Amino acid sequence: MGFLLSMDQVCALMNRTLYRILLSAGVCALTACGALQSMLPPAKVPAVVPDAWLAPLPQQGSVAELSQWWQKQGDPLLLLLIDAAQSANPNVSQALQRISQAHANQAQANAALFPGISAQASAARGVSQPGIPSATTVQAGLVASWELDLVGANRAASDAASAQIQSTQAQWHDARVSVAAEVANLYFSWLNCRQLQGLAARDADSQQESARLSGLSAEAGLISAAQAGLARAAAADSRARLSQQAAQCDVHIKGLVALTAIGEGDLRKRLEGAPQAAQALTPPAVARVPADTLAQRPDVFAAEKNVMVAAAAVGNAKAQRLPRLSLNGSIGAMRVSSGGLDQDLSTWSFGPLALSLPLYDAGQREAAQAASQAAYQNAVMSYQASVRQAVREVEETLVQLQSLQAREQDALLVQQSYQAAMAAAQARFQQGLASGVELQDARRAAWTAEGAALGLQLQRKLAWVTLYRALGGGFEPGKP
Repeated sequence: MGFLLSMDQVCALMNRTLYRILLSAGVCALTACGALQSMLPPAKVPAVVPDAWLAPLPQQGSVAELSQWWQKQGDPLLLLLIDAAQSANPNVSQALQRISQAHANQAQANAALFPGISAQASAARGVSQPGIPSATTVQAGLVASWELDLVGANRAASDAASAQIQSTQAQWHDARVSVAAEVANLYFSWLNCRQLQGLAARDADSQQESARLSGLSAEAGLISAAQAGLARAAAADSRARLSQQAAQCDVHIKGLVALTAIGEGDLRKRLEGAPQAAQALTPPAVARVPADTLAQRPDVFAAEKNVMVAAAAVGNAKAQRLPRLSLNGSIGAMRVSSGGLDQDLSTWSFGPLALSLPLYDAGQREAAQAASQAAYQNAVMSYQASVRQAVREVEETLVQLQSLQAREQDALLVQQSYQAAMAAAQARFQQGLASGVELQDARRAAWTAEGAALGLQLQRKLAWVTLYRALGGGFEPGKP
């Protein structure tokens, strides 16, 4: 005696059975998941952050202003070079690819939270037994499988994948900031080098003039031949310094070529439109509270998210040692036609609802858990070290800026004094009270003081760039 069920009755029966199973599994999952959460290491760990900066701040302001810091400098050529370098830099490209990979990993992790369904279809015709007419068999069905995530391992993996995306996005921003800082340092160094090359050219001309005057004086018997020889040696030395300075400027250009991937000929044409003198930089704003600055550091943010990822990995390793619950089901529609008769042989199954409990694996799962614990401790140490390093970088740069400001003021005073001395020597020379050699010596002293002032200006610009990078370069968590 048999009975037939319609497809609607089959679906209703499956729904009722599924409801009962899910209700029971839900109760078990809540209990087991809570147990797993209690075994997870903390995803957030404390880090020692000072209440205030010990070094003096250059100015007050909002950290958010850093995002437009390069635009505020008013140098379109610098912006062009930074954009070109960021587009050509392999580290930036790799960081961008890691973001795409993290998104793909998240999609896979999220997929494990839902049932997997596959469709099957087939058709066949043949004779299955002698003496029986040939038959045509058509079959189609759906097969579903679902791990009910009894202990929350899949949910932990999904959360870890989300944290990994945020970490990779922060690393991408950090790579872009590093490239921008490197380009700016080279560009400012080239501008400074070009100014120093101009000073070196004037010094070489001055030394050459002094050597000529000394030669005339030696011929007139006013000075010895040895003194005239020293003047010629000084002229040769100044020409060598000019050649060295020109070579250094070329080295900076070739560095920019490598960073930006712009052809050297094209780059030199673009640099012809650069400002003759490096403009004073608009200083980056510094938050008064160190914790606010650290929140804007992409490397610190990434390290913090890596702790969350490592904590989830520990939970996943522990979950492998706990029971796992899975559910399978299928619905199959099959029709057989033979000898003019059609038969409906449709089937359905719900289950099995399988519970697996790992008993023995020769220590494999235990070793995996120990490895994940070690990786978690390493992530915690790396995060805390990144916090300390971030505080150190900001503090050291603030101290350097304060020192450079004081030294730059002294250098300006020295430059003004030598400029006054050169003007006095020029006046005496015009009145016939000073020789041409004395005038040239006064000029070289003034140019040397000017070169020292230019060197300090460059150091201060590079320190501002370092501070910009130490403050996070305008990174804002949660924004791409």
